[in-house]
Amino acid sequence: CGPRRGGASCPPAGRVRDAFLRFFEERHGHRRLPSAPVRPRGDPRLLFVNAGMNQFKPIFLGTVHPRSELAQHRRVVNSQKCVRAGGKHNDLEDVGRDTYHHTFFEMLGNWSFGDYFKEEACSMAWELLTEVYEIPKDRLYITYFGGDTSLGLSADEECRDVWLHLGVPASHVLPFPLKDNFWEMGDTGPCGPCTEIHYDYVGGGRNAAALVNQGSPDVVEIWNLVFMQYNRELEGNLLPLPQHHVDTGMGLERLVTVLQNKRSNYDTDLFTPILDAIHKGCRGPRYQGLVGDADVGRVNMAYRVVADHVRTLCVCITDGVYPGLSGAELVLRRILRRAVRFTSEVLHAPPGLLASLVPTVVEVLGDAYPELTKNAGKIMDIINENEAAFLSSLERGRRIIDQTVQQLEPSTNFPAEVAWSLHANLGFPLDLIDLILEEKGISLDSAAFNKLVLEDAKRKAGGPQAGQLEHTNMHLDVHSLAQLRNNNVPATNDSPKYAYTLGQHGQYEFSPCQATVLMLYRNQALQEEVGAGQHCGVILDKTNFYAEQGGQASDQGYMIRLGQQDMLFPIKSVHLCGGYVIHEVVTVETLRAGDQVQLFVDETQRLACMTNHTATHLLNFALHHVLGDKTEQRGSHVTAERLRFDFDIKDPVTVEQLKQVEQVVQDMIKRNEVVHMAEVPLTLARRVQGLRAVDEEYPDPVRIVSLGVPVESVLACDSEAAMQTSVELCCGTHLLQTGAVEDLAIINERQLVKGISRVIAVTGGQAKQAREVGQCLAVEVDSLSLRMKQRNTSIPEMQNLSKEVGQLTEVVNSTAIPQWQRKELQTILKALHRTANTAIKKLEVQQAEKKAQSLLAKHSNQLVIIDTVPAESLSILMKVVNQLCDKSPGTSVLLLSPQASGEVLCACQVSKNYLPVFSAADWAMAVCAQMEGKAGGSPIVAKGSGNAKGMQGALTTALEFAQSKL
Repeated sequence: CGPRRGGASCPPAGRVRDAFLRFFEERHGHRRLPSAPVRPRGDPRLLFVNAGMNQFKPIFLGTVHPRSELAQHRRVVNSQKCVRAGGKHNDLEDVGRDTYHHTFFEMLGNWSFGDYFKEEACSMAWELLTEVYEIPKDRLYITYFGGDTSLGLSADEECRDVWLHLGVPASHVLPFPLKDNFWEMGDTGPCGPCTEIHYDYVGGGRNAAALVNQGSPDVVEIWNLVFMQYNRELEGNLLPLPQHHVDTGMGLERLVTVLQNKRSNYDTDLFTPILDAIHKGCRGPRYQGLVGDADVGRVNMAYRVVADHVRTLCVCITDGVYPGLSGAELVLRRILRRAVRFTSEVLHAPPGLLASLVPTVVEVLGDAYPELTKNAGKIMDIINENEAAFLSSLERGRRIIDQTVQQLEPSTNFPAEVAWSLHANLGFPLDLIDLILEEKGISLDSAAFNKLVLEDAKRKAGGPQAGQLEHTNMHLDVHSLAQLRNNNVPATNDSPKYAYTLGQHGQYEFSPCQATVLMLYRNQALQEEVGAGQHCGVILDKTNFYAEQGGQASDQGYMIRLGQQDMLFPIKSVHLCGGYVIHEVVTVETLRAGDQVQLFVDETQRLACMTNHTATHLLNFALHHVLGDKTEQRGSHVTAERLRFDFDIKDPVTVEQLKQVEQVVQDMIKRNEVVHMAEVPLTLARRVQGLRAVDEEYPDPVRIVSLGVPVESVLACDSEAAMQTSVELCCGTHLLQTGAVEDLAIINERQLVKGISRVIAVTGGQAKQAREVGQCLAVEVDSLSLRMKQRNTSIPEMQNLSKEVGQLTEVVNSTAIPQWQRKELQTILKALHRTANTAIKKLEVQQAEKKAQSLLAKHSNQLVIIDTVPAESLSILMKVVNQLCDKSPGTSVLLLSPQASGEVLCACQVSKNYLPVFSAADWAMAVCAQMEGKAGGSPIVAKGSGNAKGMQGALTTALEFAQSKL
């Protein structure tokens, strides 16, 4: 697998990747794990998984559940799909300019979680590079942390000595400061010194130590070994971690470049098949690897951009990130649109080239990531749909720019509001706006535009963040978790949360729970005692409260100290952290470790959550049943008020499908199915055919929730019972029978992004109320339809009806009613709105025609008509002007219409024969200024308004202005 020189065959990338994984798995007892999806799991601060360690953060932070699979890992290896675009690590704009930046890359990594440390990690790395990959030892240089006096950190001499002991010459082992050789997860959290391995492309016995970490293309870093031994606290100080970890990362693309004796990642077999496919698709010049000024017309840059971006698109879409309007989806939309621009504007390729590259990407990466092969068709469809939408937006944007430029006064800047609207609403690239305006010799109002950008950034930054700090402080930090475990404080027994039964009359009875306070948590520290009036976390030996997890909101309620029945400690929320349940409490008096307490769950809120969680399972099954097996859950959230469910869907959900989904749910409710729940080993649970689970860590054993079919039957060998009902892995609290749901109404359904839909539903009395309100609104719409059919001949009557349609549309859009009914009513109201507007226009044309005939008779054969005329609206007045000009070609017309309110309307049109000397916009502005009003328009037509007091003077001004131009 070593680098081949002198024309020998190069090791293919697939073999390089596999050699890494097999080395750690077979020689050093690591567990090989699949890559996590690039959509981060439970980390809202990350747009994408951007490093191999992301999925292991709960281990580093100590928050991993002790019964989860993740907690069992000691040494693991994998090849992780990573995306660096947007956020802190953003390589997007650099991609294509050089030969090594990428938005998507593969990170080869091995980890130790409290197992081996520096000596073993360095030894394994040296063995792999020099013996398996056969990289010449004299080409490798090692860096280590040289210490930092300001932080009181000494040099990592332990690491240096390990490398020297392995036989690396002292001249190749180099110290570097904090910025180069100290790795941090973020502003706070686990961190530590790192050692990097650099490769000298030139070799030949020279000493390249002076080029290490100097940005030289001849000496590059290939592997980083991080030794996590500290935790960065909020105050900025470093404390030793209770357990040491190793986190290594080596970019596959750069490693393959070294082993295949190339100087560019794009010259390796990870990219050459894609570059060949691009050439075949665009039939332009071949890729030559040129950069900078040598790359005339940016053709080579375009090749690199498209090759990189199509890989990113394939991986992201497969992992459920689709081009959209916010967060990671917005970043992916930018990536897709950047690729489309390079294919169309630089490579001059026909539409569809980007999607045509997907099979080649699958061929290159499909063996390592089989999910790509499975989703190839979907990836192509989504790319084609988004490309078509973008090209359409570009065309529309160009038209808007052209129209705006035509209406600009000479020597004026392009309006910032229009440019911002193009960018924010159509996704029109800013550099393209600048380019088009430059071609037209017009400048953008940059100061106003930058102000709009700043306002938008402030608005986005000022989201609902109140209370987040307080919430975060209730999560145990890594030191507190270690202290609890070192002091043998047991994980909280929360099994009493499932201790409830159905009474004789069908009511739910929740068992009481008595517990002991084990520890209190306040100000990021464990405490044995907390005084009155303090906000703190309470850790008990057991609890019947449900902690927020699995998409279900936490319980609320209160606790009392035994013997003090009248002293209530309200519990605001409950969190799970590393197996400990933290009850968020405001103390009414001093609370101490050892206190005996009685817990009381808010039963109404709990029952509502149970109802909505069971309803979520019913809904998931119904969506699968109606929309097909490819409908996969993307996320859910259950509260006492409602439930939210996100899922994959290729086409928009129809009205008929929404009805069918509700009907399937109602049928299961009517059957009053028993809800079976049991804990089973995770490996056994995952064998169940038809099991529905989401991408998250489950404890082992795991809880199975099965509707209508006993868990034993579901687990039976070759059982297909789970195909016929709802069977899910779930830690939530559920009803014991489905009948208590009573009803379910989907009150909202919309596409979050292309391919992912979100439904919001309510149950029980809320669902019944939604249906009743829906029926009332349906009656109102029917009544409005009947009145519309009565052929009203008056414009005011039709305008009132049109206004009613608008008001009723707003009510239908915003009221909680069944979504299928909302869509039906919206369709009817839309048609009524069109009917009303058509009728109004028709009546206005009839009125305008009569007034025009009268004015023509009064001003026959005149080049200019200036007069007053009664008109109910500016729309009618404009139509009178248009008709006069149509019936008398060559005539220029200006009409004023006094209104009962004291306002005067103005409309005018200038014959094309007198352009550009005579401008309608200038004419209207001169007239309306006389009436202390405003006007605007084009050189041909314009309109405005003013005050009746200046009307006579305005008529005189209108005539004088016209005479001066004719």
